[in-house]
Amino acid sequence: MMAAGGVASSVVETQAAAVWSTTCAALKRELGEATYGSWLGQAVLRERGDELCLVAATGVARDWIRRHAWRRIGELWAQNDPMGRNLELKSRMEFEAETPNAPAAPVVLKAEPMAAPLADGQVIEIEVPLQAAPVAARAGRQQGLQDRFSFETFVAGPANEFAFAVARRVAAWSDGHFNPVIFHGPYGFGKTHLLNALAWEAMQAAPEKRVVYITAERFTSTFVKAVQDRSTAAFKDELRNADLLLIDDVQFVAGKSSTQEELFHTLLALVEDGRRVVMTADRSPAELQEMEPRLRSHLQAGLVCGIEPADRTLRLGILERKLATLAAQGKFMPSARPEVLQFLADRFTDSVRELEGALNTLVARVGGEISRMTLDEAQAILRPNLACNERRVTVDQIQKTVAEHYQLKQADLISERRARVVARPRQVAMWLAKQITTRSLPDIGRRFGGRDHTTVLHAVRRIEALKGEDPMIARDLDVLLRKLRG
Repeated sequence: MMAAGGVASSVVETQAAAVWSTTCAALKRELGEATYGSWLGQAVLRERGDELCLVAATGVARDWIRRHAWRRIGELWAQNDPMGRNLELKSRMEFEAETPNAPAAPVVLKAEPMAAPLADGQVIEIEVPLQAAPVAARAGRQQGLQDRFSFETFVAGPANEFAFAVARRVAAWSDGHFNPVIFHGPYGFGKTHLLNALAWEAMQAAPEKRVVYITAERFTSTFVKAVQDRSTAAFKDELRNADLLLIDDVQFVAGKSSTQEELFHTLLALVEDGRRVVMTADRSPAELQEMEPRLRSHLQAGLVCGIEPADRTLRLGILERKLATLAAQGKFMPSARPEVLQFLADRFTDSVRELEGALNTLVARVGGEISRMTLDEAQAILRPNLACNERRVTVDQIQKTVAEHYQLKQADLISERRARVVARPRQVAMWLAKQITTRSLPDIGRRFGGRDHTTVLHAVRRIEALKGEDPMIARDLDVLLRKLRG
């Protein structure tokens, strides 16, 4: 009977997948590849008992689907599903919180549910990660590992999914690994988080193995002290007996000849002995020009994984995950107005730390009232942070940067030309001027060939709508904002 039940379950899942595949094909034709990819491309169909649920990547994506596509999805589903099953819609965080058996990171032994009432009297349970086993947790903290950095709290997306997959594989002690593994990318985009998560999971997966985590700065200072104390043998044994050695910010040793020499021999000894080495750096090994060529060459010989700056969808996912964590700590509902989260995601593009810091600031000021906070109130609270970090940008600089990006002349943007190839970049430039300068709408209009303020307002609203629907526009805005903010 159990075998028959398993077959029946498998058939149900196969039928549901087939229905969803047919539905997706129709949605792609009707919405277009760009819109579908931006909002529905990362949604997945999940089964929970007798229920089927479409799980959107983020709460913002869920809201967009509900407003713009949910009715049509329901029609297509009803047409193609012979079993007539209902389909629910939830964000990934909602689904995981409400599903007791949802997969969790290995360092999480159990979860403590926190009930919070919703407006309609329902209850949502937020999973609060507890610590790893006491021995592993104590050993990890002694090495400087941070409890909050786990795979469960790491938000994966296109910018970091390859590095995330590699880290999970190394942490599981899988065979066929590359050695060493180097994660590199800009400051503040999750390298340290990934390395900490890898360490926690590796210790949990194989408690008998020795995992050593150390920053390159601590490696240097400890080595210098060992030389002074004539205890280098003990220092070498400490590292070279590791089954897995993790070194954060390895670029710190560049230019330090004796430290580089020791790191080179440590790396060589571990790799030759079949032990594993994972490092992070702010640049790829090829760009670490101050590093000794022999060491740089060995770093390049392994697997080099780049972590790109987070795109808008990933930044929104990070904000939702962070808000859930803060809500669990403060025991309030993990919700905020979409326009507030979108403002944070669009404004803090250079570092995940800055992005999370802005959300921390809002929650510290208003606590559980963040669900009622308006965009104007959020901007008012963050204005000192924005003014402190903002490089003064002029409308003229914006026009030059936008013209260069779209391969136009600056004169085109202030001309009377209405061709789409000019009109859309002009609207982008007006949106940027409204976002990152203090100029009024009439003033911006005057600087774009004497246009009326209503033209500028229309441009701003049009780009606001397009950045949520057109991935190409969203990418252009990301690139331009980074260029203008230096």
